[in-house]
Amino acid sequence: MIMGREVLPIVKTGAIRSSMQVKEQPNRGWQVTFAGMGINFALGILYSWSIIAQFLRDVLGWTAMSSQLPYMIACGIFAILMVPGGRMQDKLGPRIVLMASAVFAGIGLIGSSFFLSITGLALFFGIFFGTAMGLGYSSTTPPAVKWFSAQKRGLVTGLVVSGFGLASVYAAPLTSSLLSSLGISSTFLILGIAFMILILLLVQFISNPPDGYLPVEVHAGTPEKKGQESSARDYEWYEMIRNPQFYLIWFMFCFGALAGLMIIGQLSSIAQEQANLSLGFLLVALLAIFNAGGRIIGGVMFDKIGRTNTLFIIFAVQAVNFLFFSTYKSLFLLLIGTVVTGFCYGACLSVFPAITAGFFGVKNLGVNYGLVFMAWGAGGVFGGLIGGLVRDLTGTYLAAYLIAACLCIASTIMVFFVKTPRQAV
Repeated sequence: MIMGREVLPIVKTGAIRSSMQVKEQPNRGWQVTFAGMGINFALGILYSWSIIAQFLRDVLGWTAMSSQLPYMIACGIFAILMVPGGRMQDKLGPRIVLMASAVFAGIGLIGSSFFLSITGLALFFGIFFGTAMGLGYSSTTPPAVKWFSAQKRGLVTGLVVSGFGLASVYAAPLTSSLLSSLGISSTFLILGIAFMILILLLVQFISNPPDGYLPVEVHAGTPEKKGQESSARDYEWYEMIRNPQFYLIWFMFCFGALAGLMIIGQLSSIAQEQANLSLGFLLVALLAIFNAGGRIIGGVMFDKIGRTNTLFIIFAVQAVNFLFFSTYKSLFLLLIGTVVTGFCYGACLSVFPAITAGFFGVKNLGVNYGLVFMAWGAGGVFGGLIGGLVRDLTGTYLAAYLIAACLCIASTIMVFFVKTPRQAV
């Protein structure tokens, strides 16, 4: 059963349904959805990096650029590992991949507690924890999406990925408290043990649906809304990368991620420098709330008003936000800038997997979205690089804001060229 509806097996050749019903599994799809959300909730510690980065600069004397290096590497590895992680999820199922994610998360954070040099954090937080995020994130959304029809795709995707964005609500104040009371070594150690155990527990609730099953809504042929059209076929990854629509959504996702991640990784420092605020962790927590909210609301917008309208709103609003970000020199203005950044960035994280599923099918969604998600990794690497480098060279973030604004304007224009593959032929 899914949301009170009976789910029946179908014959793949198009014959009528078998008389044998799939064993009843009340609300199984929602169980998978919220377990995936919980796993992302643990892995989302990445979004409290600005708190850790400020500690590295203020206490250990790191430069702005060096404090961003582990974060940049983690973002890059995260994105790269989404591809093999997604492929393994498609072939082996999500549980094996998620258990590996739990082990890598433990190694990455616990190892970081013992090796606090630039090289040590680049290796353990950057590579090992980045691997944990790539394997974990790639194996939470696909199984959840497969339990539901296309008409719920935006909402389900938004809920799963909202866990990652919502993490900073607890991670920012928790990390700040642990750093001030126990120091950075014990902070990494405690987080590593806790997250490894939590992920291993939640893995037990994750699974793909049985072979040959289809939600009743899909079988009934619910009409598609304009802007949510599907390609009506499952693409292999090598077919997808030959389609020009793949590159359009890839670059749009990259530009949206770059803008959001540049602020996420350095918000605490921005607050201190632009508005002389020492409560940066509160802004980080606020950003996390709207990051998570943007993922859910963005998914609902996608379901209700379609792809084109949703993408246009996201990128147009974010472009205006970054054009004025350098003028946010009070708590009130920084609150507004933080809310808008978090919401628009979060919405991207629910809309683009939904677009990938609609354009290229759900059968190979793990590896296909892994390839699309590499855009997020590129955005994370270049967002951190641009922000840190501009700050070190010029003493302000002004040029970085303007670069992000220009990229969002470019994405706003690209929105009108995005069409489902069957329309683009």
